[in-house]
Amino acid sequence: MIGSGRKKSIAFFIALGAGMILVALLLYLGGVVLNWRDGIRLFFGIVLLAVIIAGVALNTIFLVREIRRNEQHDAFINAVTHELKTPIASIRLYAETLQTRAVDEAKRKEFYRIILQDSDRLLSTIEQILRTGRIGANTRPPNISPVNLPDIVSESVLRARVLHNIPNEAIRYQPLEKLQILGDLDEVRAAVSNLLDNAIKYSGSNARVVVETGMADGKYASVRVTDNGPGIPEPELKRIFKRFYRMSGPLATRVKGTGLGLFIVRSVARRHGGRAWAESAGPGRGSTFVLQFPLAK
Repeated sequence: MIGSGRKKSIAFFIALGAGMILVALLLYLGGVVLNWRDGIRLFFGIVLLAVIIAGVALNTIFLVREIRRNEQHDAFINAVTHELKTPIASIRLYAETLQTRAVDEAKRKEFYRIILQDSDRLLSTIEQILRTGRIGANTRPPNISPVNLPDIVSESVLRARVLHNIPNEAIRYQPLEKLQILGDLDEVRAAVSNLLDNAIKYSGSNARVVVETGMADGKYASVRVTDNGPGIPEPELKRIFKRFYRMSGPLATRVKGTGLGLFIVRSVARRHGGRAWAESAGPGRGSTFVLQFPLAK
């Protein structure tokens, strides 16, 4: 199904083509049938030329955007294929080993741990894709209820430590006692978890992530996640929140993902009347991601 944005673009170019045909007919009628003066014909000729040039320029922009969108879709499909096939292959391998060979108790427990870990990774990828579809369609409002944001952040920090198998000191977080917002519990948890996953993945093997919660401008509850990763060039600070967008560079190519995490973060923030953005001093100097929700009144 064609999205509403693409429908508008197609309708615009159809209208532009119809307008150009109309101008051409007016010129023909004026020059051949009505025999208007040369000055008027020259004026309409200039207008037609300007319209044609504008049409060609806009059509070129439209095509370039479509090419980029298709490239992003291809990259997304490749990433999702990898994110789905890798854990499935791992689960199958360990399950077949347990079925066909005698394995001591210690090894068996290790295999079970890996199978559960890959199952969580597989489930996380599927949930992320489904959540992107729900948020993108925006068919229903968030299921609002009172939420204590520091509790959600604490849960997400514990989950990230287990999921990425990193030591406790890799993520520093000193929670506040209470910072209440009105939000969809599942969506808020997904946004915070995606910020933490993104920071850990891009920080490499020596991740050092600092998480802070607090109030901003007297009306927002804020989550700040600072990492020691590769940093973000200024032109990409806004692009990274687009659907399917992935940064270029050596580290980015090694980091696996679907390109949906930060899109979900910003979409959840906007659905709740909040904000999300990224800050970075430049390549090699780490990044800070900020997520804000309106405080409960």
